[in-house]
Amino acid sequence: MDFTPTDERRQLGDSLRRYLAQHCGAEHRRRVAYEAPFHDPALWAGLADLGAIGALIPESAGGYGGAGFDVTTVFEELGAALCPEPLLGALMAGRVLAATGGDCSALIDGGARVALAFGEEGDATGREPPQTRAERHGDGWRLTGAKSVVYGGGSADRFIVSASHAGGTGLFMVAASDAQVQAMGLIDGGGAAEVTLDACPAECLAEAGEAALAEALDFATLALCAEAVGAIGWMARTLAEYLATRKQFGRPIGSFQALRHRVVDLNIEAEQARSITLLAASRMDSPLRARTLSMAKALIGRTARLWAEETIQMHGGIAMTWEATVSHYAKRLVMIDHQLGDELWHLEQVAAAYAEAG
Repeated sequence: MDFTPTDERRQLGDSLRRYLAQHCGAEHRRRVAYEAPFHDPALWAGLADLGAIGALIPESAGGYGGAGFDVTTVFEELGAALCPEPLLGALMAGRVLAATGGDCSALIDGGARVALAFGEEGDATGREPPQTRAERHGDGWRLTGAKSVVYGGGSADRFIVSASHAGGTGLFMVAASDAQVQAMGLIDGGGAAEVTLDACPAECLAEAGEAALAEALDFATLALCAEAVGAIGWMARTLAEYLATRKQFGRPIGSFQALRHRVVDLNIEAEQARSITLLAASRMDSPLRARTLSMAKALIGRTARLWAEETIQMHGGIAMTWEATVSHYAKRLVMIDHQLGDELWHLEQVAAAYAEAG
């Protein structure tokens, strides 16, 4: 299969790279990613104008692409720039709206903030039947429950909530003003929210929402893999430069054979991570989608942690400081493993898929 990006995707990636280099440098990120609202609204608007949000949405729903390789193009650049903007939440919400026939236009142009509330205590993957309950109330619905770590939820004006009812798992739209929303910063930068629902009025998007929810979570898993690939690429370039300039015993430390061997091993791992992410992107319309995504996320989790640990060690104590940009990349790479299922969880999914296939 030819993995060469199309001209449109290459142009989008180039535009995002230039824009993020100009507007989302390390100092800017440190200023905005750790204090409310945990991102930069002006940067969000700029990304929308560039078409970054629209690229995540299928053309059938008014977007500009929405294929697996469109998602990897956007998120690899976000990862390379360590951008804290809540595009992961927008991706998931957009996929649900597209799958349920909702209007994506305001989300695409950046005017609306919609977040998918799927995680609950004891299930951060969103793959188990939700404990949040939906009950009919006249011509509408009421939701009761709590959602944890809603990505981008602190600045959202609407939530798409997964909830159980007599017919299965449904997807419902809830206004943020009708819920109790506690915004919070994540340890690796960016924002999320805890959302409490107490008989909140809701609009039903899909009474049988299992397939739409699974698709949104699958595309988000692919996005995390691509983000990690982008961040690892930045760390590889930074580590090579550091090893070439840092001197010990009168020589660049990159000339020492032990470190050179470790860097080669790291680069092999990085290429494997990139390759399996490309494979996963190519299978987003395949029956092998879920299995390949779990294979990719498990490998990404291991590789991301390895790069974080090795890069910090080869940089030395300076890499543990707040001022060292590499420390922020390392923290983000470690946390990617814990989002939407960690390495162990995805390995269990792969084993179960092979066992089922016989």
